[in-house]
Amino acid sequence: MLAVQRFLQKFPLAFAGAFTLLVAGYCASALSQETKVTLKGENEIPPVVTAATGTGILIVGADKSVSGSVTIAGMVATAAHIHDAAAGRNGPIIIPLIMTSDSVWTVPAGAKFTDAQYDSYKAGNLYFNMHSAAFRGGEIRGQIKP
Repeated sequence: MLAVQRFLQKFPLAFAGAFTLLVAGYCASALSQETKVTLKGENEIPPVVTAATGTGILIVGADKSVSGSVTIAGMVATAAHIHDAAAGRNGPIIIPLIMTSDSVWTVPAGAKFTDAQYDSYKAGNLYFNMHSAAFRGGEIRGQIKP
């Protein structure tokens, strides 16, 4: 205990800086929400029989900023999006994803939800959808449920 007191007396700014970084890191992580998503053909509307699968991650900041990606296997995707609709329904595209490799599609930098889209996100009414030449309406889908 005495060593800690001496350290704090000699290096108060070092302690304050370290403490500030620790608190800032905690606050930033507490203010953003990360959601993991499993994509399957059976989640499509109508359901699709496919061996393709995917895993997605979506991170939404307190300022409604959006980042994340989907990694797929067993398919060649021609397009990928985040759509706005509840499970069991199809809905409009709100964020097109960018292909960053043969198997990874990413939310574009600077993406941000509108207030209405953020409300849909909080209600679990957004989904990832991966499209292919064989299934133009979508081959695999995963509902984003925060």
